Amino acid sequence: MELILRWSGPVIYVAMALAALYGLFCVVLLIRKISQKRFSSPARSAEFLEEVRDRLYRRDFDGIAELCDSPPYWSKALAQMILVALAHRDRGLSKLRILLAEKYERDVLADLEYRFSWIGTIVKTAPMLGLLGTVSGMILAFAKIAGASETGVNPADLAEDISFALFTTACGLMIAIPLTMLASLVQVRKGKMTDAVQEDLSEFLHDLEKVMAEG
Repeated sequence: MELILRWSGPVIYVAMALAALYGLFCVVLLIRKISQKRFSSPARSAEFLEEVRDRLYRRDFDGIAELCDSPPYWSKALAQMILVALAHRDRGLSKLRILLAEKYERDVLADLEYRFSWIGTIVKTAPMLGLLGTVSGMILAFAKIAGASETGVNPADLAEDISFALFTTACGLMIAIPLTMLASLVQVRKGKMTDAVQEDLSEFLHDLEKVMAEG
């Protein structure tokens, strides 16, 4: 048992390091993905919508599809949703909105939510790994006390185990706290992206409804 507890130290440290690295990787990846899928500014999205509107009023649907598939826009969530709307423009507006909401949830948000869930898992797991180290260190410390009850215990012999117990707890918190703050940053960016896409898409659907009504 003591051997297992001794080996748990390196294992816990490695697990914490891997968790911290993967959590940071997920944060960086999510920020990059969100940056790719949203426009850099409202002015840029307004410029894109103006180009779409110009082609829409000329009923140049192929031109809109070509614009949405062009390098500056093909990765943007708004452009992807406009392509879906054009492909199903014969449906009623209410059905089209439901379809777009489902496509946005499945094609845009699903991958982001998957990565985001891993950040939450690491935030919860890191303190638990620290607690495991704390328990292991304290068991080893008390085992030394119990084994040397007659001769007494040299405090230096206990320092290593107690230090390990406290340090793992601190490491777990040092991983969880920054990742919690970074997760909030990602959540805010994701929410802003969704709000912007919904607003711009509603504007496009309004224009599309007018064009389709004119026949």
